[in-house]
Amino acid sequence: MPALHIEDLPEQEKLKLEVEQLHKEVKLQRQQVSKCSKEIKNYIKEHSGEDPLVKGIPEDKNPWKEKGSCVIS
Repeated sequence: MPALHIEDLPEQEKLKLEVEQLHKEVKLQRQQVSKCSKEIKNYIKEHSGEDPLVKGIPEDKNPWKEKGSCVIS
């Protein structure tokens, strides 16, 4: 199935897609950024010990660790 490119659609179809998207977005529950940012900050602080990007990955559990080296002589 070929990829759909929005810019290739007629103007009426573009507007129809935009209205459908707006219908979906109007149903979303909104929150103030000032409240959300505090919650996100607290969540990050609480879970940072488990985050491999912060903590690092132990060498014995690292799936991307090089298995060996190659020496050309």
